[in-house]
Amino acid sequence: MTISHRFVEANGIRMHLAEAGAGPVVLMCHGWPESWYSWRHQLEALAAAGYHAIAPDMRGYGQTDKPDAVDQYTMLHLAGDMVGVLDAIGAEQAVIVGHDWGAPLAWRSALFRPDRFKAVVGLSVPFQPIVANQPRPTTVMLTNEKQRFYQLYFQTPGVAEAELEKDVQTSIKTTLFALSGDAPVEDPASLAMLSIDGGWLDGKPQSQPAWLSDKHVQFYVAEFKRSGFKGGLNWYRVVDRNWELLRPWVGAKIQVPALYVVGDRDGVYKFPGMDQLIPNLKQFVPKLRETIVLKGCGHWTQQERAKEVNDAILQFLRGL
Repeated sequence: MTISHRFVEANGIRMHLAEAGAGPVVLMCHGWPESWYSWRHQLEALAAAGYHAIAPDMRGYGQTDKPDAVDQYTMLHLAGDMVGVLDAIGAEQAVIVGHDWGAPLAWRSALFRPDRFKAVVGLSVPFQPIVANQPRPTTVMLTNEKQRFYQLYFQTPGVAEAELEKDVQTSIKTTLFALSGDAPVEDPASLAMLSIDGGWLDGKPQSQPAWLSDKHVQFYVAEFKRSGFKGGLNWYRVVDRNWELLRPWVGAKIQVPALYVVGDRDGVYKFPGMDQLIPNLKQFVPKLRETIVLKGCGHWTQQERAKEVNDAILQFLRGL
């Protein structure tokens, strides 16, 4: 199966798309620090099953434009990009799939535009409802005299970039291994807490997971050597701005069919509050068809367990 590439104008920026197949559109949104390439297994499986699978480099990544200003990375910009992709390819509707940061984007896109996104699949990150009394996110991120939540470290422009770009190969390999189900970590959620004066890479186990070959690592390394890490990190720097902008959707529920897939060795699955949110997800996503928990799987769901994720997505699509 051939994966083809093209550029489109979407929402005022130039976006790079990888795509395969023909048929109903499935639009896949990657997370950090990734690229369209994290969907390589799904592009082939969906195309073979009769779908038009599309995986963009998201705003700030790969060969897609990287606006300089932090305020150009809000959830409204990102959802606008996804609508723009559909417009650019002439598609009325799509099923939207997202992983990591792409999952909140997929959930929100389905919330904002159910007329364009007729169903949604979230990998790793569940839908987090917008509630009336929710505090500003950075004010409640965990911090103490010894440690801080990694997203607080990512807030200051230039700091995480300098650490990650110093040795891109080490940064990519360490991140992909440490957050995977293969990492020898007792509590995966603990990796989200960084030393108060340390960086993202400090103390994380380093190796190469079995599901990732040298060829795959080198693809990511080449992408981030060219693009840098700033664009992807800017997604984290607008969490408070997103909190402000999403107030109109307080209490709103996702009204399209949905599927949620997570690994039980994913740090997100172990974050505080997820033991309450995930079992009760149907309260906020009434048409949630299924929650699938993959045993022994870490954060990189669609790469670590490609066949299981492909099977789950295809079964969901056939049931629509």
